[in-house]
Amino acid sequence: MDNREKLLEQLTGVDSSKLNYYIELKKRNQEILKQNSRLEILQQLTRDINIDMSIEDILERAFTKFPQTLPCDFLGLVTFRNGALRLKALMPRDFCRIDNFPAHSPTLNVIRDRKAGIFNQTPEELSHVRINPRYPGPLRSLAVAPMFQRDEVIGALIVASVVDGAYSEADLSFVQHLADQLSISIQNARLYKQVSRAKKEWEETFLAVTDPIFLVDTDYNVLLHNNRLSPEMSGFWNQAVSNKCFAKLHGRTHPCENCPIKEVQRTGKPVFQRWQTETGLILDLSYYPVFNEEKQLSAVTIIIKDVTEKTKMEAQLVQTAKLAALGEMAAGVAHELNSPMTVIIGTAQLLARDLKQDAHYEQAEVLEDIINSGLRCKRIIQNLLTFSRQNQPPVTDIDLNAEVERVLSMIQYQINRSQIRIVEQLAPFLPRLTANGPQIQQVLTNLLINARDALGEVERKEKVITVATSLLVKDGKKWAVLSVTDNGTGIAPENLSKIFTPFYTSKEATKGTGLGLSVSLGIAESHNGTIEVESRLGEGSTFSLLLPVEQG
Repeated sequence: MDNREKLLEQLTGVDSSKLNYYIELKKRNQEILKQNSRLEILQQLTRDINIDMSIEDILERAFTKFPQTLPCDFLGLVTFRNGALRLKALMPRDFCRIDNFPAHSPTLNVIRDRKAGIFNQTPEELSHVRINPRYPGPLRSLAVAPMFQRDEVIGALIVASVVDGAYSEADLSFVQHLADQLSISIQNARLYKQVSRAKKEWEETFLAVTDPIFLVDTDYNVLLHNNRLSPEMSGFWNQAVSNKCFAKLHGRTHPCENCPIKEVQRTGKPVFQRWQTETGLILDLSYYPVFNEEKQLSAVTIIIKDVTEKTKMEAQLVQTAKLAALGEMAAGVAHELNSPMTVIIGTAQLLARDLKQDAHYEQAEVLEDIINSGLRCKRIIQNLLTFSRQNQPPVTDIDLNAEVERVLSMIQYQINRSQIRIVEQLAPFLPRLTANGPQIQQVLTNLLINARDALGEVERKEKVITVATSLLVKDGKKWAVLSVTDNGTGIAPENLSKIFTPFYTSKEATKGTGLGLSVSLGIAESHNGTIEVESRLGEGSTFSLLLPVEQG
């Protein structure tokens, strides 16, 4: 019975149908596995694009997956630029050399036709491909797909095998998909390089700016800065525990009153502010709003500019203009007084001579007092003319003691009227200095006026200003020192760093502009010197002008 059933199945072809079914099922399973492998390659490429791999590395990753999907002995990427083809990357990396692509090259045809194609080539047709003897050859089958960037062909992807007729239309479709992914990869790589270059250029520009720049968010956190804070401004910055701008710049635990960032948040417009530090620096701060894509304020850019020297120069120009006007007036007054004073002295001298000839010695002695007072007035007039003269040489050889005497002859009477005694302690035999005499007089005048004003604010049994000159050796250099000491109010320690700041003054608005010491320090520094201060609150101050002595 069994033999009869078996014979019947063979005659009806049942076994044959089962065999065909299983063969077809196996083929479909293999096709599904192949498609899955191809999808895996495409997904892997998508991930690789996101992690910024090089084209060579992406090709290598794809090449290792190919044995599961289609025959591939060579994988190459060719770029097309300015009408010329160049082998950009290949796997294996030392598989072959292609110095030039002939006119009949399949790659050139694909790029020209903008359409993928399968090519079965003879060794002669691929003679321009010089294969490394380590690898099998020659190549016989090629699947070539164009690569696009928008509508422009930028190159081609070549998949090749040593087996003739290795590729089908389905394989070519996969190669085209692969080429499309690589096109995206190349485009992203170029965009990434452009963005990276722009970011680097921006960062280099940001760091190269010499003024401090900060990017601060709306919660006062410092997001970025260019490390350009000067040592004078770095005290709080280095000590701050918090990353808040008010902690790093001002040493505060909470936002500043009238904070400009609040003003920027409120108005959405830039804000400008001038700030004077504890060390006497004058800073211009600019606050610029930064908006996000929704036009909402996301941060504030703060630019700090040190304008201390600029402000000093402006102050010196103001003071120079005032002195020029004062000098013009003094010159006019001096010239007007000079003529009658000459007549008074001349007439008194003639009368004194006649009286002496007539033996009226007592009357002649009285005239001598008139003559001496007149000569003293002439010296004061001459000193005013010297002080006001603007066209003299910048520096000459001067006698420091003589410059002191000239200033005292002009200002001593004014100071004495304030019940202040001036004591002179001028060192003899001081070496001559190379300096601008009128400018040295200007510094001494400023110091004397400040000393007088300091004494005007205290009650003392005796108010004294001491003007002294001396020689000092400091740091291996010889200095001539001109000092003015008073027993007035003194200066609080916290204000000592501010007194040379332009427009800083402790006087009433009608008594001072805050320019005298700033201009005086500028004059000292222009002579390669300086001004030193010693002061005790309630006891008095000493201001010393140090001028270098040239070594003979």
